[in-house]
Amino acid sequence: MRVISPLVRHGRSLAGLTLLALVAGCVPPPRPETPPPPPPPRVAAPLPAPRPAPIAADWRDWPYSPGTWVYRRDARGSIALFGPANADASLTLRCDTATRRVYLSRAGTNATPLTIRTSSAMRALSVQPTGGTPPYVAAALMPNDSLLEAMGFSRGRFVVQQAGSAPLVVPAWAEIERVTEDCRG
Repeated sequence: MRVISPLVRHGRSLAGLTLLALVAGCVPPPRPETPPPPPPPRVAAPLPAPRPAPIAADWRDWPYSPGTWVYRRDARGSIALFGPANADASLTLRCDTATRRVYLSRAGTNATPLTIRTSSAMRALSVQPTGGTPPYVAAALMPNDSLLEAMGFSRGRFVVQQAGSAPLVVPAWAEIERVTEDCRG
């Protein structure tokens, strides 16, 4: 029987372990992990549109419509225009000196009656299209009509309402009375 010295036996074990370590070293290095795709950007949900302020039950508490009054004279007489600057007027009051009539006109083509509310009166007025560009509808009033006085002297504002259109809340300024007086002569 052949006797293997303990050195040889350990040497073989050592050689086997060395060979195993060398073989393990031949394995290619691990591939770098591809990073996961970045999470999609968080999109904040859009804020809901602000709710319009509730309109008070009493028209005298409604906010004014945007705009101011402007008074002008021309070949036909005088005119007061109400509306935003650099835009067509929302409402006009014209004295036609040839016919001695005051025409209350609102922008639009809706031929339903205008309802005028003042602090002392309320009246519906029939309107007719004016045929102009931009389109307006107009009601004719006599210069001594009490509604013109009620509009001019209403407590701070009056309202022009028409079915199918937003109400116009208009300040009661001096331009209304100037046009009325121009027509009274």
